Amino acid sequence: MPQAVCGRLCRESETHMALTKKQIKQLRGMANKLNPIVQVGKNDLSENAVKQADETIERRELIKGSVLDGSGLTAKEAGEGLAEQLDAELVQVIGNRFVLYRRSHRDDVEHIRLVRE
Repeated sequence: MPQAVCGRLCRESETHMALTKKQIKQLRGMANKLNPIVQVGKNDLSENAVKQADETIERRELIKGSVLDGSGLTAKEAGEGLAEQLDAELVQVIGNRFVLYRRSHRDDVEHIRLVRE
């Protein structure tokens, strides 16, 4: 079966585990120094935007995105929409920016070690 455009289609059989408050706090701290990589513009959550976000989150696990002024979406709507399509967790929304996390399945990626409660 060919690689699907978004992570959700690729990982339907996996169980989805919610992040704890400590893990969210850890990821928020890590995201502070990140620059927005994914931009949502006038085309909102186009197929290209979802594909770019999927490829990026698979390489980095934690990504920051921003919503441009021309978009019809808020940062919360864009973050929730991408999180759903990518089977990722929406970590934070501040102003026009959002942060997403999804554990990568690649072996060549340095995985984020989440704290355990």
